[in-house]
Amino acid sequence: MTVVAQSLPADPTAGVRLFRWLSRNGTGIGVILGLILLWELAVQTGIANPMFSSSPSRIWLAGVELARDGTLWRNTVASGQVFLAGFGLAILVGVPIGVVIGWYDWANRAFSPLVSAFYTTPRIAMMPLFIIWFGLGFGSKLALVFLSAIFPLIVNMQVAMQNTDADLKRVGQAYGATQWQLFRTIALPASVPFLLTGLRLAMGRALLGVVAAEVFGGGQGIGFMIEYAGATFRIDVVFVGVFIIAAFGIIMDRSIYALSRRLDAWRGVA
Repeated sequence: MTVVAQSLPADPTAGVRLFRWLSRNGTGIGVILGLILLWELAVQTGIANPMFSSSPSRIWLAGVELARDGTLWRNTVASGQVFLAGFGLAILVGVPIGVVIGWYDWANRAFSPLVSAFYTTPRIAMMPLFIIWFGLGFGSKLALVFLSAIFPLIVNMQVAMQNTDADLKRVGQAYGATQWQLFRTIALPASVPFLLTGLRLAMGRALLGVVAAEVFGGGQGIGFMIEYAGATFRIDVVFVGVFIIAAFGIIMDRSIYALSRRLDAWRGVA
């Protein structure tokens, strides 16, 4: 009996979970690995010029070198701090503003034109002003990331409030529900899909803001590393920076997806 027990896997569901994960993601992983292999073969056979395209093996070696001397970690931490601060501040400020503008007609009439104007204005055009106001440092980068991320959140929450089911609101009002009760029980649960869409859009805008701010602001960060590597023709280092940003974006997207699963459970959505 002891021998049989020892021969059983510690977690009998682990293999099932791995199989399900591979069945869902195996095709995508295979495509990525195939493209990497074709890229390496194109460089090794001379079809692609390594001076302009580098190769996966060279990019890997460059990443290892940057990790060993601390350059990669230092720049990654710097970019992560700017991103998290700007993105987090945009959530804290943008979501309540969007709710107020969408929930109250007077706020919608007063502030919608201003939101529309800033939403369509490229924030990168304001970077010179941020540098003048806040200097070449954390402040100017934070301002650009914050403004890049906040408006998708404002607009999506505004639309969420304006699309709240009017019939449900009328029923609630007929039973004497207060504005707070209507918001908490009807509008807030219905706004979750809009919030998640806003978070995904804001995340992408924030990452663009980080790179743009570091290219303009200089000093440190993945954007600065990419800009400096491009100026010195280190294409392998450029790709290292691009892949770091892509990996960070994937991690954030998966985090938002996990949040959506929890919010769906709270809303009672299967």
